[in-house]
Parts: sequence; structure tokens; C-alpha cells
Amino acid sequence: MTDINTLSNFSTIPGFILLGFPGPRQSQILLFMLFSFIYILTLMGNGSIICAVYWDQRLHTPMYILLANFSFLEIWYVTSTVPNMLANFLSDTKVISFSGCFLQFYFFFSLGSTECFFLAVMAFDRYLAICKPLHYPTIMTRHLCNNLVISCWVLGFLWFLVPITVISKMTFCGSRIIDHFLCDPGPLLALICTRDPMIELTSSSLSSLLLFIPFLFIMGSYVLVLRAVLRVPSAAGRKKAFSTCGSHLAVVSLFYGSVMVMYVSPTSGHRAGMQKIVTLFYSVVTPLVNPVIYSLRNKDMKDAMKKLLKIQN
Repeated sequence: MTDINTLSNFSTIPGFILLGFPGPRQSQILLFMLFSFIYILTLMGNGSIICAVYWDQRLHTPMYILLANFSFLEIWYVTSTVPNMLANFLSDTKVISFSGCFLQFYFFFSLGSTECFFLAVMAFDRYLAICKPLHYPTIMTRHLCNNLVISCWVLGFLWFLVPITVISKMTFCGSRIIDHFLCDPGPLLALICTRDPMIELTSSSLSSLLLFIPFLFIMGSYVLVLRAVLRVPSAAGRKKAFSTCGSHLAVVSLFYGSVMVMYVSPTSGHRAGMQKIVTLFYSVVTPLVNPVIYSLRNKDMKDAMKKLLKIQN
């Protein structure tokens, strides 16, 4: 078993120590096997959605183009953390270099930011489809859809660029032990030799804006969608309208329900164990279940998946 006292002997290393999930060697191997299996399932599930949208001409619409991009994002989102976590399970020192730590920090939060923007754009697409069905084809054109996709990626990767760059230039003291399985802002800011309230306030403010602006936009879109659906005279029509939004709302609930607990105030005193569990939920579990949610609740996607499986056979 690798404990904190042992790891503290490595305080002179040029980097950080990601404590991860401490435990005996046998438990580390079991965790390695479990998360390897989850990672493979996540890649297969999200990859299947991308392939289904690519091969099925009926899915070449803005809704499914956005979904394919979202699945592509999820693949990279889980890849920003899980491979390093898997290596950590088998490592005795659990060391990550300064550059490796801040690269993971940057990509994890940039991909998370991109996900917030994508969820907002997908809500906007559902609002147009249900509230303005006659104008939908002329408003949500392929050109607008592509521009929205590009904007999500660009904004996501620019949002935290400056604060992450500033934090990476600061001096870190102590044992350099991060009691987490990834380079998270809370533990990192706690290791800075001289605490800078301005950096902490900026990080917290950017996190809050990133979460609440898209979230309020999503909620506003679905309030309008709900009003429109309730005006539909037939029960079958209301059920069909709700079914097109149910998957997206489920994903929004899973993602925002856990993320808001963590990053509205990244320097607040979350217990390390709870911090790991919540982060694990939205960074590993959510990308795993998203393909299941979208494929099981969507008839067109289920048909495309069956067609894809027949092609593979």
C-alpha cells in the first residue's frame, strides 16, 4: 500500500503526486480493471453514435450532427482523465509532471466548458424544432449548425486559458500531494506558496458564469418548450414532443447536478472523498451513460444503431 507518508518523501520531485484512490495493490489492480472496462464501453458507446450519424443519411440533420459532435467531445473528455488514472493505479510513485498536470487541467476544463456550451446549443435546437417548427429549416441551416459547433469548441478552449496560464506560472510549496485523481483547481490552489485571493475569485467567477449562463439559457428554452407542448391538442403529439427533449434533459440533469456542487466555488472546503466521487460521476460515469440515454429514448437512433450493427455483421 502506498500511503501519504511514503509519498511525502518524493516532495523534491519536479511535479505533483496524484494520490488518486489509495489502497493495497490488489484493490489498485481491481480498480484498474474496472475503469479500463468503463473506458472501453464509453469509447464504444460514443463511437457508435458518431458512426450511426455518419452512415445513416436520415440522421444528417442539425439535431444529430450536434449529437455526434457531443459524443466526439465525450470521448476526449473521458480521455483527458482516465488513461492517466489507469497508469496511476499501477504506479508506485503516482507522479505527474508539472507540464502534464497543467495540460490535463487545461484540457479537462476546456472540454468541460465546451460541453456546457454544447448542451445550451442543443437546447436551442430543440426550442426551434418544437416552438417554431415551420421556420426551423430556414433558421437552423447546416451553415448555422456548423458555426454553432465551431463556436462551442473555440469558446470552450478559450474560457479558462488565462487563469490556467497564470496558475501554472505560480510557485508551489509543501509536499505537492494532490488528494485527487486529476489536477483539480481546488487542491492546486491550496498548494500555492502565497495565496492570491484575486486568482481564486477569478477562477470561481469564471466557473460560475460558465455554469449558470448556459444553465439559465437551457432552463429558459425548456420553459418555452413546455408551454408549447402543453398547447398541443393530442396526447400522442405531446408524447412525441416530450420524447425529443427527454434525453437531452436527462443528460443536462446528470451533468449539471454534479458539476454545480464542485466548481461554483473551487476553493471551498469539499471533503476529499466526496470531491473524488462527484468528479468521478460527471467525468467518467456521465460520458458512459449518455449514449445509452440517447439511443434508448430515440427511435431514429435505435434504428440507425441496428442498421450499423447489421453492417458490421
